[in-house]
Amino acid sequence: MEIFTQIDTWVALVTLTFLEIILGIDNIIFISISTAKLPKEQQKRATNIGLLLAMVFRIILLLGVSYLIAMKDPFFTINLSWISTQITGQSIILILGGIFLLYKSTSEIHHKVEGLHDGAQNGQQKTTTLSKVILQIVLIDIVFSFDSVLTAVGMTNGIDGALIIMITAVIVSMLIMMLFANPVGKFVNEHPTMQMLALSFLILIGFMLITEGAHLANTVIFNQHIGAIPKGYLYFAIAFSLGVEMLNMKMRKKKKK
Repeated sequence: MEIFTQIDTWVALVTLTFLEIILGIDNIIFISISTAKLPKEQQKRATNIGLLLAMVFRIILLLGVSYLIAMKDPFFTINLSWISTQITGQSIILILGGIFLLYKSTSEIHHKVEGLHDGAQNGQQKTTTLSKVILQIVLIDIVFSFDSVLTAVGMTNGIDGALIIMITAVIVSMLIMMLFANPVGKFVNEHPTMQMLALSFLILIGFMLITEGAHLANTVIFNQHIGAIPKGYLYFAIAFSLGVEMLNMKMRKKKKK
C-alpha cells in the first residue's frame, strides 16, 4: 500500500470522505423519514441495513465505473418544435429518482397533515413493514449512490490508486454515518416541525435531481437550455433553514419554562 505513504493520497481521502458524508445527508434524511413508521425496535435495524446497502451499491458502482461513465452516451433523442433532449442512462436514473422523491415527500406531507384530523385523533399510527421500508431505501440508495460515485470519480481523476481511495472513503464515510444516523433520525422524528422541514428538503432535492437529469440529457425547452442547480445553493438553503428552526426550538423551550 505504497499509495498511503503519499500526502496527496491522504488529502484526497479526507476530502472525499467529507464530501461523501455531505452527499449522504440526503440519504440519512430519507431513511429517517422512511423508518419513522416502523416499530421503534425495528427502526435502528432498518437504518443500519439501509446504510449498509448504500455502501454496497457505491462499491459496486465504483467497480463498474467504466460502464457508469459510458451511460453518458445518448441512446434516444427527441426533437420537437418546443423541446429537444438526448436521453442517457444517467439522466433516466436521476429523473426517475427525483420523481420518486417528489412523490414520497408530498405523500408523507399529505399523510401528516391529514393525520391531524383522522388517524391521529383516534390514537392510531400508520405502520409499515420492514421489507417495504428497505425496498424504498434500496430504490433511493441507487439514485444517491449514482451521484456520489460520479463525484468521487471526478475528485480522484488522475490520482494513483484512485479506486482504492474511493472505496476506502466510501467505507469510512458510511461507518461515520451509521454512528450518527440513528441519533439524527430520532431527533428528526421527535420534532414535528423538523420532520416537516426534512420532507421539504427532500422535495428540493427531488427537484434538483430532475433538473440535473435534464441537464445531462442536454434538454432545451422553448429555446431555453435546462441547467443544473449548483449543490452549494441547496446546501446553503438547508443549513440556513435548519439554523432558523433551531432558534425557533430554543425560543419555544424558553417559553415553556
